Amino acid sequence: MSEAGSAQLVEDGSRLSIRGDWTLEHVARLATLCANLRGRIAADSRIDARAIGRIDTAGASFLLDLAGADLARIDVDRASTRKLIAAVSRAENAPPAKRRRKDRGFIAILANVGQALGDIWNDAIALVGFIGLILAAFARSALDPRRWRVTSTVAHIEQTGLNALPIVALLCFLVGAVVAFLGATVLKDFGASIYTVELVGYSFLREFGVLLTAIMVAGRSGSAFTAQIGSMKAREEVDAIRTLGLQPVDVLVMPRVLALLVSMPILTLIGMLAGIIGGAAVCVITLDVSPLMFITRLHETTGVRHFWVGMSKAPVFAFLIAAIGCLEGFKVSGSAESVGMHTTSSVVQSIFVVILIDALAAIFFMEINL
Repeated sequence: MSEAGSAQLVEDGSRLSIRGDWTLEHVARLATLCANLRGRIAADSRIDARAIGRIDTAGASFLLDLAGADLARIDVDRASTRKLIAAVSRAENAPPAKRRRKDRGFIAILANVGQALGDIWNDAIALVGFIGLILAAFARSALDPRRWRVTSTVAHIEQTGLNALPIVALLCFLVGAVVAFLGATVLKDFGASIYTVELVGYSFLREFGVLLTAIMVAGRSGSAFTAQIGSMKAREEVDAIRTLGLQPVDVLVMPRVLALLVSMPILTLIGMLAGIIGGAAVCVITLDVSPLMFITRLHETTGVRHFWVGMSKAPVFAFLIAAIGCLEGFKVSGSAESVGMHTTSSVVQSIFVVILIDALAAIFFMEINL
């Protein structure tokens, strides 16, 4: 056990001899000792700390208090002790930092907008580069079948596709029912309730089926990709993969991208069917349209081209969602907070990109009369 610090004042009060350990461990004793000596020390007395034992910042603060914050009055032999006392003296005498007033005016708004646009641009550049890495990995895998990771791909197909079927089907069924109900309610005023069949067919075959599925996949699978890769990055497992001479893109990204490319069209098809079934249920209940009549009218008025328009977007959405999810996972810095932040960013970016591409595709297909 260390010896508690002590101080002995010579008879004439010109020198104070310091001994023992002046550390945080003995802070209570040191505080009492300094309080008793503070009024008995002369203004020009010396503090002899050459026989001092261990000392830390707490002990140095007490010595400076006894010396009246005058570093020149303290005599020490060890250079390390002198540096420590000097550092504490500088810290105690440093002027308080001026708190910069946060600008909440128009300039601050413009600065935040500019920074946000810069971040969006940087994210777009990083995404384009990462897509290039994925395409290069695809080319290498096509030329060398030994790089194919079938087991991992099948496992991710089960996770992203099979396990997502119930929630996608339920969501699309409910949205289909809502669309049919609103359409029937509005069109009833014009005597055109029967056109609810076309409304449900067009909306789900071209837009809602693939869009709702993509949003669900972005929130479910995209965030899972980011969290999985981000956790591996935090535990330095990605560095271990590189140490083994393997490419993280081949091992971690390729199976996830291939799994979504397989799962997304299947989920989109299920979503289209569920939405049409939901709309058919509402039409049967509210419009007294038999299921056979609903199917017949849907077949007569809705061409198969609308189905292919919707299905053509599914692989594009799948590729972008997987790329964004994996890229955000590789951006994780190593903490749990970073994993959560990039997981949120992955979902937001994926949904934004999906809606943007869907809007551009809708305009494109409309312009070419498809």
